[in-house]
Amino acid sequence: MRTFEHVAPVSALSVLGADFTFPRAIEGQPTRLSDFGGLQIGRFRTSDDVELAYWVAGEGEPLVFIPGWSANGALYVYLMVLLSRHYRVHVLDVRNQGLSQRVSFGTRISRIAMDLKEFAEHLHLDKAHYCGWSMGASVLWAYIDLFGTQGVRKLAFIDQAPSIYCHADWTEQERLDAGAFTSSPERMIASYTQMKPVNMLISGTRVLEHATQMDSPYYANALAFAQSIIIDDMSYTGQVLFDHATNDWRDVIRSKIDAPTAIFSGEYSDWLHSQRWMASVIPDASLFVYSKADHGDHFLALKNPLKFSSDLHGFLMR
Repeated sequence: MRTFEHVAPVSALSVLGADFTFPRAIEGQPTRLSDFGGLQIGRFRTSDDVELAYWVAGEGEPLVFIPGWSANGALYVYLMVLLSRHYRVHVLDVRNQGLSQRVSFGTRISRIAMDLKEFAEHLHLDKAHYCGWSMGASVLWAYIDLFGTQGVRKLAFIDQAPSIYCHADWTEQERLDAGAFTSSPERMIASYTQMKPVNMLISGTRVLEHATQMDSPYYANALAFAQSIIIDDMSYTGQVLFDHATNDWRDVIRSKIDAPTAIFSGEYSDWLHSQRWMASVIPDASLFVYSKADHGDHFLALKNPLKFSSDLHGFLMR
């Protein structure tokens, strides 16, 4: 097994250099970051010499989260509080996101999948549960395509379309099954990275609208925490988006997933149909569909960490 240069995890407070008070009080949850004493941050260096950060807490079976595009471990603070009671929880800040290094190379889903493999090797994870949200699910599909499911106990995917880009010769059924919502990746990317306006024919999603809704105190607090410590640079963060948008993972989903799988989506997700399709082709997959009252949009795990943590734990314990 290859050995990577690493910095052992240490207290998150010592890494960040200051405490953080969450703006909204939530009964039974930490008031300040220091109330979550077990939270740590570690670092390791990949085989192409990129330093990646990761967040870790708890003891037990390892559970690895791969965040979505532009997301990071700070956003997972409540999920880590809740799930670290049962698992050794890791959240990887992928390259160009969170506390990880900004680089202008390796900005492909396949390279991030290799980073994930090297991360597991760095932690000596013989077997682990893996959960990918949004682009993080695509990273897991690339990982499975390249390396199979050896080393995977159970899988969870949160609301990622198997293909973002809609090919011009697809039928409407193919588009729905794939969850495809753009015919112009370049225009879609500009709307994400430069906030350029687009109509629903160019980018048929309300994900940016859902991202700005602060109706969940958990989400509002986690976002405030992340924004207090992390500066996103879209000149780096946006580099992976074209590759992410133009991959079609339906063949992997149909033929290569042989580990127990949970799929999470919501009634207000733009990709619910595609998540139902995924559940129909992955053997014995479990599908969880959240209602509007349960914050059933693309950000369901961050907006409703109590329900998501309970559902995920119940699935992993089967």
